[in-house]
Amino acid sequence: MIRRTNRLRREFIYRKSLEGKERELYEKKRKIRQCLEEGKAIPNELRNSEAELRKELALEDVETATNGAVADDEYKNANLRDPKVLVTTSRDPSSRLTQFVKEVKLLMPTAQRINRGAQVLPDLVELCRSNDFTDLVVVHEHRGEPDGMVISHMPFGPTAYFGISSTVMRHDIKDEDIGTVSEANPHLILENFTTALGKRTANILKHLFAPPKGKSKRVITFANNADWISLRHHTYEMPKGPKSVQLTEVGPRFEMKLYQIKLGTIDAEDADVEWALRPFMRSAKKKRL
Repeated sequence: MIRRTNRLRREFIYRKSLEGKERELYEKKRKIRQCLEEGKAIPNELRNSEAELRKELALEDVETATNGAVADDEYKNANLRDPKVLVTTSRDPSSRLTQFVKEVKLLMPTAQRINRGAQVLPDLVELCRSNDFTDLVVVHEHRGEPDGMVISHMPFGPTAYFGISSTVMRHDIKDEDIGTVSEANPHLILENFTTALGKRTANILKHLFAPPKGKSKRVITFANNADWISLRHHTYEMPKGPKSVQLTEVGPRFEMKLYQIKLGTIDAEDADVEWALRPFMRSAKKKRL
């Protein structure tokens, strides 16, 4: 089983590398086509392979080349069925972290929660693969306060690492009686995820939730502001018609900050790092990722 998993992962990484080469080749062809249409000189770095690329341009279609660049996306089959998420904690969790992970599980109607116990990460990943889970969510703490969340897509990644702060539980929200949590699939609001990294992050987050069915009155918001992602959970009513909306915060709420994306599962120590937040990588204070 371990050999088979390693072989499948190597094949997946090899296909991803081919995708990168095909994308690079397509960019070269696009630059040559643009220069020919505008009557400009071919760039020096492309002159060595100009003749060969021109022959390929004459034989292929632009649309076919564009579709081939995204043929091996990790989420290409995600819309075929509802996600199945496994939620757990770090080892020896405190009572506050246990309560928090219960509320995280309630955010995703198709999620299941298990006690971590003495299970190591490879065992958790193998459990997800053998039981056809689509994602693994692990929540961490520091001195009883939730401070981290790891989202690992199955079976081959990617894995996103988030820091968590300003956590407010359901019972700490000073609001009217919020009652029990609805089991309906929520509507998602993804605000200000406009950059390439933002779209990648939004893609990881949105595939934790199944599409809403019927007249669902749950709304989960991921709002990005200065690289901090605010999660809010509301229900809404329209007491006086469609122009009047009454929001009720259900909770929990917390702030998330992405600091790493790896091209592999959570147990893969040798997985390539797609993006990481490093000290002084963005020296300008107003730079937004």
